[in-house]
Amino acid sequence: MRLLRIAFAICALLALAAVWRAGSQLSQPVNHPVRMPGNGFENVQIERTRGSLLRVAGAVHCALLMHGIRADRSVMAARAAMLRELGLTSLSIDLQAHGETPGDMITFGYREAQDARNGVAYLRGQGCSKVLVIGQSLGGAAALLGDGPLAADAFVLESVFPAIEDAVANRLAMRFGLAGRLAAPLLYLQVPLRAGVGLDELRPLQVVRKLQVPVLVAGGMRDEQTPPAETRRMFDAAAGRKELWLVEGAAHQDLYAYDPVQYKARLAAFIDVMLVK
Repeated sequence: MRLLRIAFAICALLALAAVWRAGSQLSQPVNHPVRMPGNGFENVQIERTRGSLLRVAGAVHCALLMHGIRADRSVMAARAAMLRELGLTSLSIDLQAHGETPGDMITFGYREAQDARNGVAYLRGQGCSKVLVIGQSLGGAAALLGDGPLAADAFVLESVFPAIEDAVANRLAMRFGLAGRLAAPLLYLQVPLRAGVGLDELRPLQVVRKLQVPVLVAGGMRDEQTPPAETRRMFDAAAGRKELWLVEGAAHQDLYAYDPVQYKARLAAFIDVMLVK
């Protein structure tokens, strides 16, 4: 029995070490050089934050574009070009620990929020009277977390998790089913230990209630990482003028790349109604 207890203890320690290592891999930086596809982009640096600006001459309406986890600002290049067609200057940024913006670890929206604030401040300094924020997954969380929602004039929140607990549990359930969902606390409880950020500071659902400006909440109908029910919860919680767009057939992916024609039409209508008039 003593040998069995020792063996069990060793196995438990090895399992905990494996979970801790998995947490390290999930939060480790993904820095690398970034090249923006297309023409007309100006590279900018706002404090620590690296970005690419695509100007429209004389534009006073602008957009801040923020990517999802383990991506970089280059994935927003096509949206920036589309926004240029709609008459908006756009700034695509690398969130901290991504692309060319330095950072010690990914914090799922908390530290990344400082880059979002840097982006809005930069656009205001460029003469943008109204700023639209478009955040995909991690980018949407960065628009809400930290010191509260950005001081922007409208938001497009795509596939944004309501709480870090949901995000981790859903992703583990996709791989391991019920066992993964039960094991989720072993991962998300590492965040306070690693980043000094309480779980209550990683719950976009609590912050979206504070939004008094127009918001378009979008997500995929086949999204298992942020299921439609969670997207609806985010929409229901928003307090101001709001729209819900659940994209038929889309998973947790770039919604613009999935259906650029419908995305452009939706966004043009949102901009017209919410920003111009």
